[in-house]
Amino acid sequence: MEKKKKVVVAFSGGLDTSYTVMYLAKEKGYDVYAACADTGGFSLEQQKKNEENAYKLGASHFINIDVTREYYDKSVKYMIFGNVLRSGTYPISVSSERIFQALAIARYAKEIGADAIAHGSTGAGNDQIRFDMTFLVMAPGVEIITLTRDNALTRDEEINYLRDNGFVADFTKLKYSYNVGLWGTSICGGEILDSKQGLPESAYLKQVEKKDKEEIALEFKTGELVAVNGQSFEDPIKAIQKVEEIAAAYGIGRDMHVGDTIVGIKGRVGFEAAAPMVIIAAHKFLEKYTLSKWQQYWKEQIANWYGMFLHESQYLEPVMPDMEAMLSSSQRNVNGVVTMLLRPYCFETIGVDSPDDLVKSKLGEYGEMQKGWTADDAKGFIKVTSTPLRVYYSNHSDEQR
Repeated sequence: MEKKKKVVVAFSGGLDTSYTVMYLAKEKGYDVYAACADTGGFSLEQQKKNEENAYKLGASHFINIDVTREYYDKSVKYMIFGNVLRSGTYPISVSSERIFQALAIARYAKEIGADAIAHGSTGAGNDQIRFDMTFLVMAPGVEIITLTRDNALTRDEEINYLRDNGFVADFTKLKYSYNVGLWGTSICGGEILDSKQGLPESAYLKQVEKKDKEEIALEFKTGELVAVNGQSFEDPIKAIQKVEEIAAAYGIGRDMHVGDTIVGIKGRVGFEAAAPMVIIAAHKFLEKYTLSKWQQYWKEQIANWYGMFLHESQYLEPVMPDMEAMLSSSQRNVNGVVTMLLRPYCFETIGVDSPDDLVKSKLGEYGEMQKGWTADDAKGFIKVTSTPLRVYYSNHSDEQR
């Protein structure tokens, strides 16, 4: 008997990858290895459900690969250091996760000697590029299979195929495609496809449970979150999850992101990311107290490029570690506790307690009293600073505004 070819399916448990597992096993006769690369989004219950479904769909093997630690150490940490929000809105949840999921899948495929790797990305999105590029670099020579993309399958076609072949699921819920990870949840499909509509409350996985105001205190040490409300965490991942637990109950971090895709079209995605939005806001607020003007300026330039490269599947570009080195260096004095106020659907910063607070200066208090210079020093400084303008307008008085 001819030996079956091995295919590793990047399995999330969602519609596209469920279809892929069943079709490759049933119609193409592959020996299917369903591999779920977890970036912190799956509970033990969900992992168990994914395993059960993978076997029901026809997989011969299932593995859950936990890459949450790698994802934090090599991506999330730097996104916090850089206060990275794409277009000032989106915490680059899926964009960054996909890279580490693809890296894990490529390593696993090489480990078992797979003939092919399959993923469920469409031909109109960014994920196809993130998966394909990573596989091409990290698993050269391994065939890449993409049924949803190659056959231009609709969600209804996939749902009908699964139903006709005996796979029962909550197809109403499959109206939306969810990507859950440590750094937020993205929501695609449904009303998002219509630019005039927003998402209904029911589309969000986490509902509003708290109505009253609540203060939250986040402590950072060299830029990393180390304590929440006085509770210390040796593991920053646990600290992030604690912030998510508290802030998600207020419905904080919900928004829509509209941006330019790698392939050139505009894309729209809904998301809920309570912890990322609160942590980034707190961290940025602390940096205003602890970094110099030019540290903030140049860090923002680097962080913008870092986020862009993550989004556009350039994580393996050799310049990335160089940018990470600058972001890490900038955090040496980012220490202190940030207090924030949480309300339903929103939050605000209150104050900072930091040993590196540059607002607490012996040279002066803003708007109050100067201590490091005299009134004559101030007048001289202002006069010298105005020199280029006085030179220009003395020769071009007709241009005075």
